Amino acid sequence: MAAYDLGMFGLIGRMVQFAVGTFGIGLVLKLAFGRRPRWRTSWRDMRSREAPRWWLRLTGVLEESAALADRRTLLSGCGIRVDPALYLAVRRSLLGLLPPFALLVQWRGDTLLPGAYSWYAFLAASGLWTFVLFDRAALESYTRHRTDRIRKELVVVGSQLLYYEGSRLHLHGKLLRCLPYTRVLRDELQLLLNEWYHDADLALNRFKARAGTGEAYGFAETLRALRMNEEGAIYEMLRDTIREYKAKIELSKAGRKETASYVLFVLAGIPILYSFQIFIYPWVQESQKLFDKLG
Repeated sequence: MAAYDLGMFGLIGRMVQFAVGTFGIGLVLKLAFGRRPRWRTSWRDMRSREAPRWWLRLTGVLEESAALADRRTLLSGCGIRVDPALYLAVRRSLLGLLPPFALLVQWRGDTLLPGAYSWYAFLAASGLWTFVLFDRAALESYTRHRTDRIRKELVVVGSQLLYYEGSRLHLHGKLLRCLPYTRVLRDELQLLLNEWYHDADLALNRFKARAGTGEAYGFAETLRALRMNEEGAIYEMLRDTIREYKAKIELSKAGRKETASYVLFVLAGIPILYSFQIFIYPWVQESQKLFDKLG
């Protein structure tokens, strides 16, 4: 019976490896040889399938709530294009199902999984439950990181637009020449350019919704003003915006340096405590014994 179980688990393991390997090879071939459509737009993003209503009602996210609005803001700031209701439903389902699964694996692990795999499953379920429980902190951290990178890219793009001040080139052409200087906003800016001649105002609104940060919102409004009238006052407003972004970038750098200095201070104290325990504490003990004898 034990040999049969080991053979069955070995067969299942080979099947899983074959499936993962086939999927990986197909993904690599698609990335290597597949071409993305040049004039891709976000019209198909509007036809995304919704989660079942019974599931949303069961998890308590069918109606608007503070938690749903909070996750919508965080997901938008992270650039994750997932339905906030679906995300919150999955989160609450995992929070409710992972503890019973972990307890079941720990209680009947010998009959469900062989050897130490039950402990691995228990640790994996516990780690996933902890990550899902504190997902807000992870989303906020990534939002700050992404916002800093977007500020840097908007400074570069804004500087390029200022370089083209006075040029007879259309604003669409200017933005098209700024596209190679972006990384985080490249997809959003590419979609903006693709949708520009369908409806420029609607394309700018979608750009703001996809970017999901206040900086991108202000930059989109500046582009809207430039599209209406490329006057010197608009470019002066763009210069003020760039200076504001640069000041925020420097402030963020100072905050990261201060945090790193605190961490280094704590790490530097560890060897000091260790040296005190190794070299100084024995002398303190001997001195205490001597004083006890004298007393």
